[in-house]
Order: sequence, then C-alpha cells, then structure tokens
Amino acid sequence: MLHINELTFRYGGRVLFDHATAVVPKGHRVALVGRNGTGKSTLLKLIAGRLTPDGGSITLPAGVRFGMVAQEAPAGDTSLIDTVLAADTERSALLAEADTATDPARIGEIHTRLADIEAHTAPARAAQILAGLGFDAEAQQRPCAAFSGGWRMRVALAGVLFSRPDLLLLDEPTNHLDLEATLWLENYLRNYPHTVLLVSHDRDLLNSIPTTTIHVDNTKLVTYAGGYDQFLRIRRANIERLQARAAKQEAVRKHLQSFIDRFRAKATKARQAQSRIKALERMEPVVGIEDDESSISFNFPQPDALPPPLITLENLTVGYGERPILKRLNLRIDMDDRIALLGANGNGKSTLVKLLAGRLTPMDGEMRRPSKLRVGYFAQHQAEELNLDYTPIRQVQATMPLAPEEKVRAHLGRFGFPQTKAETRIADLSGGEKARLLLALMSREAPHILMLDEPTNHLDVDSREALIQAINAFEGAVILISHDPHLIELTADRLLLVADGTCQPYDGDLDDYRRMLLEKARAERSAGDAGRDSGPSRKDQRRASAEARAALAPLKRKATDAEKLVTRLSDEKSRLQERLADPALYDGPADALTKVQKELGALEKRLAAAEEEWLAAAEAYEAAAGEAGVAA
Repeated sequence: MLHINELTFRYGGRVLFDHATAVVPKGHRVALVGRNGTGKSTLLKLIAGRLTPDGGSITLPAGVRFGMVAQEAPAGDTSLIDTVLAADTERSALLAEADTATDPARIGEIHTRLADIEAHTAPARAAQILAGLGFDAEAQQRPCAAFSGGWRMRVALAGVLFSRPDLLLLDEPTNHLDLEATLWLENYLRNYPHTVLLVSHDRDLLNSIPTTTIHVDNTKLVTYAGGYDQFLRIRRANIERLQARAAKQEAVRKHLQSFIDRFRAKATKARQAQSRIKALERMEPVVGIEDDESSISFNFPQPDALPPPLITLENLTVGYGERPILKRLNLRIDMDDRIALLGANGNGKSTLVKLLAGRLTPMDGEMRRPSKLRVGYFAQHQAEELNLDYTPIRQVQATMPLAPEEKVRAHLGRFGFPQTKAETRIADLSGGEKARLLLALMSREAPHILMLDEPTNHLDVDSREALIQAINAFEGAVILISHDPHLIELTADRLLLVADGTCQPYDGDLDDYRRMLLEKARAERSAGDAGRDSGPSRKDQRRASAEARAALAPLKRKATDAEKLVTRLSDEKSRLQERLADPALYDGPADALTKVQKELGALEKRLAAAEEEWLAAAEAYEAAAGEAGVAA
C-alpha cells in the first residue's frame, strides 16, 4: 500500500528524516509513535502531499484514495449531515451527473458505480458516524455555523471517516472528543476495512487498534509488530541486549589494550602485540539505541488535612441564567475520593465541575464546604488566559507576588520546568508545556481538591504517565473529566454518570460502560434500519458489476496472494527480531546466534523481493479495475 523509501526532510534547519524507510501493507492499522517534535505529524503531511520531501520518495499504488482531516473546520449554513455526505466527492459527482446525463450507456455506468459504492446507504452511514461522534438527529440537521470550533472539527473527522479512504491518515483524532466519542471511534477504527496510519497519545488507542507500530527514532523509521505496549517491551529488550553487548565488547577492548600496553616493548611478544593492535582497530563499536524514556515527572504539592466532608451537595440545581442544567444533585466528596465523571459532552460534566470549583452559584438547594477549602481547577480554555509575552516564572510570580523566587522555581520544577524552560517565552512553549504550566498554576496553593477537566489534551504519552503517577501520589481529592480511558482506569475509584439532567453513581467499570454504549448504538442502528424503506432493487446493476469483477479475478488473486506472502514474511521477520531481542540467545551457543542472524538476512532479501512483486501486482490490478469502472 505505502512505501517510504530513503526519505529525507529538513524543517527549520533541523533534519527530521534522514534516509528513512518503511513499508505499510494494505489493510494494516499502523500507529506512528515517537517523542514530541520528532516529525510524526510532518510525516502524515508528506504522505498527503501537503509537504514535499527533500529526498527519497513516498509511493502509493495508482488510484489509491487517502483521507486526512482538513486543517480548517467546516463552517457555513450547510447542515452537518449534508456536509458529511459531500465529503464523498465521487458519490456527489455521480449524483450530479446522473441528473444531467442523456447517453443511456453512461447512465447505466453511473448507476452501476453508485450501486458498487452503496450510495443508497450513504445517508444512513453518515448519520451513524455523526451519532457516534455525539450528534443526535436534531443536531445533524443544524448548520455547521451553529457549533463551536471543537464540535465542527468532529464534523470534519466524520467526513473523512464517511468517505472511507483506502489510506486513512489520523493525527490526534481524539483531541476534540469526549470519552463516549473516543470509545466509539476506537471500536470504529478496530473494524475499519482499509489501511490506517494513526498518530495519537491515547495509550488505549495505541494498543487496541494497531497491528503494527512504526517508531520515529533518531530520524529513522523502525517497524515493530503489535501495539504500543509490545513495542515498548521489544524496544526495552533491544536496549538491554545492546547494552550487554557493548559491556562485553568494552571488557574485550580493555583486555586487548592491557596486553598491548604490557608487551608492546618486549621483543618476544611484539608479534602478538601487533596482532592485538590490528584486532583492536578492526573491532566495530556496538551502535546503541538512544533510550528516550521521559524524565518528566509531575509532583502536586500535598495539602494539609481538613475534616470530612470537603463538599456536600443536597438536592441542588445549577445552570446558567434561568436555565437549569443539572437538578436533584446529592453528592459528598471526601479527602480520599478519586472520581471520574462519565457522560457525553453537553450533558453537564463541566457545569458540575465549575459548581464544585466555586465558579458557578447554585440556583436551588444547598452546597456546604469548609471556609479553608482550597480548590485547584484546570480547564483547557485557561490557556487563553496565559500572557504569551511572559515566561513561566513570571506568570507564576504574578499569582504568587509574595513568594520568593526560589520557591517559585521549585514549584515549576515539580512540573518539568528546569531553569532554561522556566525562562522561555510562553509563546514559544509547545501545547504540552503550556498544559504543564497550567497544572503548575492551579496547584500553587496546595489545593485539597484537584478539578481536572480534560487535562491530557496536548500531553504526550510520557507526560500522561507522569500525570497518572502524580494523581495517585496526591493525598487530596481528585475529580476528573477525560476522554483518555487509560487515565481514568488507573486513577479513578468512583464513577459518576452525568446524564438526563442529573448525576448518579455508576456501579460498573469502564468495560461495562463501553458495552453499554455499544449496545445502545446497536439498538439505535437497528431501529433506524427497521424504519427505513429497503428501496428499489438493483439486481441488474449488481449483476453487471459482478461480471466486471469476475473478469478481473485473476489479477486480483495474484495481488492478494502476493500481499499474503508479504504479510507472512513480515510476521516471520518480527518473530526472528524478537528472538534476537532475547538476551538468553546471547548466553547460549554462538552457532545458534549465527543461525538466527543468517535466517534474518535471507528473510529480509525474500521480503524485499516479495514487496516488489506485490506492488507490481497491486498496481496492475488497480489500473485494470479503474479502466473497467470497478472499485479495487
């Protein structure tokens, strides 16, 4: 499907890719991982043709359709459902041509192609995708302009998913989603019928979706079988193996050098000393793998104790103006609570957090809290309140005017801001660094409760893991809204469901919640299918399409067989690489190691030849299919 050959690309005077090579077989779901700034998003833009390589090539078979979410969110008066339907440009063009075509043969071709792409099911498919991303039937009929930027980016994502491209390129697709939409997307991508290339910091997505992981490592692309956790295990084993080899080599080197130093001047040992000098010169250094594990750590300051409860709500109503959002709220929060709020966006999760943080006043009922209670409140929109011309240290000093500079610097250090970063303009910080600065600001007074509303947006995987450790080490209460299931599962011990205008305890776990959402989606889909007319028969068009596909069967079979061979050889290569990553292999007989290395070398040659054969067969089939008007 996708060949990246000797890719070289420079950006801002820095080399992001230097003769990088990778292959993505058709139908594979691939996670692209690496530290922030290594070029993951840039690679997607290079594949999509939005950027031009400085060297090498990116090759796709002829006629392959790729999809990538537009950088600009859709706007205007067009309804959401019509915006998504328009994303399938082929269907839209065929429908427009069908209204004006007069040639009977061309009319037949149009309707055959519309049948092949299942155009008659398009409105239902578009509605299902929009529903999965959080838009009910009423919202789907409203214009794009009626929604905020985050919701309109969901519409852009829905359009790409609806168009069902052969190569789906996704860059942080969950950034504008809530947990419910994230869980739906995870299930959707796991069953996606074509090729997916995904950049994400959501560990659950990186484990549940990919069949392959490609690591952007020191300007190269390194391929691993399986998801993110398996990639970490193999990489760690490789690092330990190379470290062991390097240690053994250094011991040999010291032994040779010691002999040379002792006997070089002795005539009886001169020949042997020279032999060892040559051996030392021939010894190739072991090339190590750079261990890029993050040193970032979060450390929330610990609060002083307060008698329980910290907050009590009794039959409380809260909303905006005279419009109530949540009613009949009865809730108690204690110092050791770890609470995650579930419920779709728009149900009132953020409203509840603002109430608890003291940002909203109850409309009715009672809320009790100690006068000495300190609350730390985090929300992504607070990034707009940062002064971009300030440095982190100056921003924190503005909120702690009486604190000595040493205390301010120590607090920033808790959140990964050493001296140089603490003195960098906020405008020059990454999104993740700004998020960490907001965490530092909200916790500066050692709050008794942390209110975290989507704290992981813009945080990479390592920073998310550091946040999990910091939350678990914190001795106060935590109330969390997040679309990251991994974060919720590892930090929350109470789940509250915000739905139907109130908030109630949820007795199950996240797996139960996933099942509930999927069952609800299936029930809604079944009800929709039952309510739709099956429509007129397309028997004749489908018969003609079937005959055309039958004529192409030999070419398709050859391409399929070639692809299966590539997949089998790739799996065998991964198996051999895992054996080479096993330290036990190096403690055994030397001939066993040599045998595996020879097998891997021979296999890599076979794989390269098989990939070339597969690419040629796939291009031949797709070209013939295009001429025949049949979907490849």
